[in-house]
Amino acid sequence: MTSIFNFQSLLTVILLLICTCAYVRALAPSLLDKNKTGILGIFWKCARIGERKSPWVACCCVIMAFSILFLQ
Repeated sequence: MTSIFNFQSLLTVILLLICTCAYVRALAPSLLDKNKTGILGIFWKCARIGERKSPWVACCCVIMAFSILFLQ
């Protein structure tokens, strides 16, 4: 519950979700492609964000890692 109240932790969780979904879709596309709607559609949407915006997501991951390692 603490990641909901801390904005930086919430961003970290969202970035990890996007990266994990994109990785899982790269390994097994049929796993996420069959659930495009409903509550499980969130994972498909995160995978699409991770695929299409991969340079931006990677940049955000590097900035977040630097922030967590050196600024906290």
